Amino acid sequence: MTDTTLTSDAIEALFTRSTGEFVFARWGRPIAPIVFGVEDQTLSVVKGAFEAVVRLAGHELGETDPELGSNCMVFFFRDWAELLDVPDLDRLIPDLTDLVGRLQGADANQYRVFRFDDAGAIKAAFVFLRMDDSLSAVPAETLALSQVVQTILLWSDTAFRQQSPLAVAGNATILRPDIADLIRAAYDPVLPCMSQDSSTALRLFARMGNVQ
Repeated sequence: MTDTTLTSDAIEALFTRSTGEFVFARWGRPIAPIVFGVEDQTLSVVKGAFEAVVRLAGHELGETDPELGSNCMVFFFRDWAELLDVPDLDRLIPDLTDLVGRLQGADANQYRVFRFDDAGAIKAAFVFLRMDDSLSAVPAETLALSQVVQTILLWSDTAFRQQSPLAVAGNATILRPDIADLIRAAYDPVLPCMSQDSSTALRLFARMGNVQ
């Protein structure tokens, strides 16, 4: 049993966007990640986080994606303008110049972009991390786990503003048990890979009872 219990209303809120729409989506293909801008030690930490969260979900990692090569790209950098120099990134991220301008104006330090297949499942994700003083102060293990958790599902844009998906247990930072249970439930093959029906929150809640 978990120490913290998510209600069906709380689950619904985690997938309800600030504009009011409920949107649930999970990956529909193996995740083939690639990481840019880090040293080998940090690279192994990020890959370890992917392995742990994907295993938790009961999903798969892949060496390559047949359509995209790497379908989950994680970028670490110091300035948003650096993205404009990444070869072909503007082909993967439409209106990249405008996006960079907005993120600079907002003084943002992270941003995630998702792409979807014809069934609405996640087929690609792009994670951008501007390593300002705030993010640089976060231990690599914590930062990596947080980002992978926020990429394994299409969470609401407001999902973790009030409470992190992570928790501290002794001297370690871990995934909150209730969020871990929700991720497991979200990858139950009985559930659709994408749904805009808020009753999906009730189905997720019911599946969590089976994975605890």
